Amino acid sequence: MQKFINQPDDLARELLEGFAQVHAGKVRVTDGLVVRTEPKPSGKVALVTLGGSGHEPALSGFVGEGMLDISVAGDIFAAPGAARVLDALRAVDNPAGTLLVILNHDGDMLSGNMALEMAAEEHLNVRSVVTCEDVSGGPRSEPANRRGLVGCIFVYKVAGAAAEQGRSLEEVAAIAQRMADNSATLAVAASGATHPQSGQALGSVPTGEMIIGMGQHGEAGGGQQALASADQTAALMIDVLLADLEAKPGDRLALVINGTGATTLMEQYIVWRAAAAVCAERGIEVVRGACGEYLTVQEQAGFQMFVARLDDELIELWDAPANTPNWTVR
Repeated sequence: MQKFINQPDDLARELLEGFAQVHAGKVRVTDGLVVRTEPKPSGKVALVTLGGSGHEPALSGFVGEGMLDISVAGDIFAAPGAARVLDALRAVDNPAGTLLVILNHDGDMLSGNMALEMAAEEHLNVRSVVTCEDVSGGPRSEPANRRGLVGCIFVYKVAGAAAEQGRSLEEVAAIAQRMADNSATLAVAASGATHPQSGQALGSVPTGEMIIGMGQHGEAGGGQQALASADQTAALMIDVLLADLEAKPGDRLALVINGTGATTLMEQYIVWRAAAAVCAERGIEVVRGACGEYLTVQEQAGFQMFVARLDDELIELWDAPANTPNWTVR
């Protein structure tokens, strides 16, 4: 493992310090809470999320106007404690209420649910939405087995836009849930990553092979097979995703390729065009698209393919203004 770091125990603190300094006009960091520099006007629903560091730009890169109010950052690949999540919920408490978005990973769920219980004891007005769109975990009928992957970013986007419009907590939560319910993600890895503090391998992929379904911490995936071409890999993955969504002719989809750390934009664009072609062949319209690194796994080679069924309202919210370090819409 070769990385430009200092003391391993200082990694999370130092990366957050640098992040806040680079984006000082948009965010500030206090005790592991990444907070909007300019708070949302009082009386509008706040959005909070939590998760481990090391997946940059997720999750803190999406704090700002039109998206998150606070990201509670844990240590590298580790959920923050429930007490710090509660601190975040207290910090944004207002009459309009707060939506807490939790990715379905054991540590995040434990901290998030404990914080929700403590918030209820303090009579804070908080609702929650869990993202669990990883199709490799099992069918939609078993959401507890499906991990939260890059789909959380797009839940932040539409829910954050709704909150900026002044909608109620019930409306914002319903929009977030609708986005989550209409999303599906599948990951593929051509190499593993390493834990930047310990150097421990996070999954292993033999040379010339790929694993479809590997999680973002090297968790077991759906299956190992010979490394395929971009078109072949895209076809395999989009077929699974469209089946999971039960997509049909006339549906309108968002299609996003999220690079996981060591996959170039060149590769991502080639995969995107192949997946979009499959959709077109089936009479499914891709109305919004993106390629880039949104949620990474250090130096892992591979990508996450994300699709979501959109309606008029979700398209409007997807396009609404946002001003965060890593997602800007004018």
